[in-house]
Amino acid sequence: MLEVYIDGSTTGNPGPSGIGIFIKGEGHHIKISEYIGSCTNHTTEFIALLRGMEEAQKLMPSIVSVRTDSQIVCAAIEKRYVKNAEFAAVLEKILPIIDTFDLFFIKWIPDDQNKAAHALAREAVQKKLP
Repeated sequence: MLEVYIDGSTTGNPGPSGIGIFIKGEGHHIKISEYIGSCTNHTTEFIALLRGMEEAQKLMPSIVSVRTDSQIVCAAIEKRYVKNAEFAAVLEKILPIIDTFDLFFIKWIPDDQNKAAHALAREAVQKKLP
C-alpha cells in the first residue's frame, strides 16, 4: 500500500503557488516539491492530488491511501463531483487515474498531521519568490 500525503500552498489567493507530495510505502519514499504558477488555494490542492496520483500510478500499487488537509478535495473525490468548473477540469483528470487502483482511499487529516507535504509545498513557493 502506498500512502500519499498532498498539500498546496499559495501566497495570496490567487498568487504564486506550489504543491508538496510525500509518498511512502512499498519500499518507496518520494518527496515532490513543485512550483505551479499562480493559482487559487483550492485549485492548488486539486493539482497536488493530480500530481500525486500520476506519481503513484507510475509505481503500480494495488492500494493507494491519500491524506489531505483539504476538505473540499476530500469531498469532491468522495462524491466524484464538484460544481466549480476550474476544479471539475482537474477532477476529470484525477478520477480515471484513481480508477486504475484496486483500492483507493482518501482521508481528511488536520494540518498538523500533514507537515511533510506542507513543508514541500511551501518550499516550492519560497524558491520562486524574490
